[in-house]
Amino acid sequence: MNTPPLRTKLPAVGTTVFTRMSALAAEHGAVNLGQGFPDFACDPRLLDLVADAMRAGHNQYPMMAGVPALREAIAAKVAALYGHAYDPLAEITITSGASQAVQTAILCCVHPGDEVIVIEPAYDCYLPNIALAGGVAVPVSMALGDDGYSVPWPALAAAVTPRTRLIIINSPHNPTGAILREADLHALADIVRGTDILVLSDEVYEHMVFDGVRHESVCRHPELAARSFVISSFGKTYHVTGWKVGYVAAPKPMMMEFRKVHQYNVFTVNTPMQHGIASYMADPAPYRELPAFYQRKRDLFREGLSGSRFTLLPADGTYFQCVRYDAISALDEAAFSEWLTSEIKVAAIPVSAFYSEPKESGIVRFCFAKKDETLQLALERLSSL
Repeated sequence: MNTPPLRTKLPAVGTTVFTRMSALAAEHGAVNLGQGFPDFACDPRLLDLVADAMRAGHNQYPMMAGVPALREAIAAKVAALYGHAYDPLAEITITSGASQAVQTAILCCVHPGDEVIVIEPAYDCYLPNIALAGGVAVPVSMALGDDGYSVPWPALAAAVTPRTRLIIINSPHNPTGAILREADLHALADIVRGTDILVLSDEVYEHMVFDGVRHESVCRHPELAARSFVISSFGKTYHVTGWKVGYVAAPKPMMMEFRKVHQYNVFTVNTPMQHGIASYMADPAPYRELPAFYQRKRDLFREGLSGSRFTLLPADGTYFQCVRYDAISALDEAAFSEWLTSEIKVAAIPVSAFYSEPKESGIVRFCFAKKDETLQLALERLSSL
């Protein structure tokens, strides 16, 4: 019997670079600093609270938009940190991780032919979801100078057309570790003012901003908050990426459309984990202390590479460090990453993989969300280069 042919909706999509490099790392016994997840455990208190929720009987479907206690805790956190008041019942929805939140936000507002401005290098789920919605991605490349990566706002403004429906921003930024500052938000507001353009603000690394600098959420900017989907992730914040629990906050009219899609592509999210996280959020210390926790790891990693031939780019946020390797090799980024994994036994991710059209900059990305001993082992191998 023959399987009927299936015409793909994503002809440009294959196996992700993260899957390929992780498989290569496993094959060669390499230290995996490629894929962005911790190799250390979360707080045992959080596990106990989830177990308590299970034993208390919280094991059936919750409300479609999420457990009220968790949405209330999120609203309280956002108000305390960023000064913006969201209605937890009507303006916050719990999602199956940030990726589902991104997909749902795009599907609910982008119609066939609508243009979506994407700042590149960009996290790899944005473009496929724009394609699934029938939208047209309009890439704008970040500027790269001695101070690292930055958004060229004049170029972004020039990319706006009457068909522009959505602008996707990401700060702290994966893969570059760059952050948006107050002036950046003002520049974005100037661009969208007087238009019907919406904003998707991917802020999953909101609690990983270093050197005493505050995270500039679009929630801080009333004009932007009024037209933005704001997305965050408990997986990143609490070291539980495999739980796939995140959230989106948006004004009520936008959230109404978001939930129309949400109820049919996932309906709702793991019940005991929502209850456990809600209880855990009563203590703000874990997310307030996270910048110092990851800054120490960043500094350890940067210090360990300081004697190598890598050139370190600024790492103002996230748990990623980008480096130039032109003093080491003339290979392209993908080939260098494969060589580094197979020969030096440390896996990295080529930054070229984060562009719609591969763009060679001679830069790879390492993840430092690892145990100190993992980082030290990687540094021993990398410092010889």
